[in-house]
Amino acid sequence: MAITRSQGIKEINIGVETCNDGISIDESLFANLDYEHTYLEQVRSMFDRNLSDWRKTKLPVGFRFLDSGFYNPIYFNPKSNFKITQEGDKFFLVKGNGSDFSAEIEIEHKPDFYNKQTSDGKDMSRIVQSVSRGRLFIAYSNECSLKDKGQDCLFCNINDTSRRFCKVDNIEWKTPNQIGESVAEAYREGFIGFNLTGGFIPERREVDYYIDVIDSVKEHSDVPEDQIHGFACIGATSDLSIIEKYREAGYQHIGTNMEIWDENLFKYICPGKELQCGGRKNWINALKHEVSVFGKGKVRSNFVGGLEHKESLLEGIETLAGLGVIAVATIWNPRIGSALEGHRSPDSEWHQEVQYRIYQILKKNGYTLEDLYYVSGENNTVGHYFALDGDVLPWEKPLELIKSA
Repeated sequence: MAITRSQGIKEINIGVETCNDGISIDESLFANLDYEHTYLEQVRSMFDRNLSDWRKTKLPVGFRFLDSGFYNPIYFNPKSNFKITQEGDKFFLVKGNGSDFSAEIEIEHKPDFYNKQTSDGKDMSRIVQSVSRGRLFIAYSNECSLKDKGQDCLFCNINDTSRRFCKVDNIEWKTPNQIGESVAEAYREGFIGFNLTGGFIPERREVDYYIDVIDSVKEHSDVPEDQIHGFACIGATSDLSIIEKYREAGYQHIGTNMEIWDENLFKYICPGKELQCGGRKNWINALKHEVSVFGKGKVRSNFVGGLEHKESLLEGIETLAGLGVIAVATIWNPRIGSALEGHRSPDSEWHQEVQYRIYQILKKNGYTLEDLYYVSGENNTVGHYFALDGDVLPWEKPLELIKSA
C-alpha cells in the first residue's frame, strides 16, 4: 500500500463523510455478494447503525480503500450522495457522478470462524464479530435494563435494535462457554483481542459474568494469559474496589464510556448513567481508578461526537487524556429507534476537525496506535491519522507514503 499524504488525508475525510452521511445502496449489487464464503455481513448484535431501515438482504459491514487500507463502515442511507459501484470484480466508492470523488475499495472479507459453530450448535458469527484486523466485538446482552426505568441514553437504540433484529439476525444472550469457544477459534485464525460489552443488566451483575467469560477464554484457547488482550467495557461502579477484580481475572484493558462531558447535558442525555452510577463525578473517579489499576493507555472512554458543542467535547478528551485515559469520540448519527431519531448531526467538516484534534491530543499525551488498537481497534479515523503519521502496529508494515512531485 502506497499513497501520498494528501491522498491519505482526503481518504480520511471522505471516510468521515460516509460515516456522517451514509452510503446509498444498490439492492441488486449487495444482494448478490457472496456472504457465505467471502464478504463480511453486518450482524446487528447490539446496535443498528444504518441511517434508514434495511431488512431486504444482507449488508456488508464495511470496506477498505485499496491504496491506504483505511477501513470505513457501511451505513445505509438512500439519500446519500455516496454510492458503491462494481466494474467486473472491482468495487469503487463514488461521490455524485464520480467527478467529486472516486476510489477503488475492497469490501471487508469474513474470517473462517464465521462459518463454524459452538459445541451447542450456535453460529459463532452470532456470538462474536470481527470489527478490526485481529479484534473481536462481543455484545453479551442486546438489551439494556435502563429502558424499564425510563432512563435510556437518548442517542441509544439498543432496545429497538433488539426488537427489530434479534430474531432476524438470530441474536440471543451469550453464555460464557459459547464466547470462550468462539474467541478461541478466532484466536487460532490470528485474532488477538476482544471487546466485551452490553447494555445494563438488572442488579448490575456484570463483574461475575465478565470473570466467567475470561475464564472460559483461558480454558478454551491456548494463548498465554498475557496475550489474551481482553477489554472490559463497564458502567461506573459506586464500589471502585470492584475494578481490581477485572484486572485480577485477567483483563488487560478496561473502558467506561462517559458519552457526554458537559455536566448538565450528561444528566439530560444519559439519565440512567447519572442516576444509577453515582453521577458524572463518579464516572470521572471510576476512570481515574481504572488508570491506577490498569495503567496509562489501558483505559478508554468514548464520547458521542455531535451532541455537545465542540470545545466542551474536546475539553473532556483533553482532560481524560491527561489523566491516562484514551478518550475518543464516535461520529453521532441519529439512530433509528432512539429518542433522538430524526435529529441531525453536525456537518462533516465539524466531525473532521474534531477527529483530527482528538488525534493531536492523544499524540501530545504520548499515546500510540498500539495503545489505541487494544482499547478501540484500528478501524477509526484517529487510528488512520496515527498510521498516516508513520505510527505502526508492531506486527504490520508501515504505510508507505509517496512524496508528491
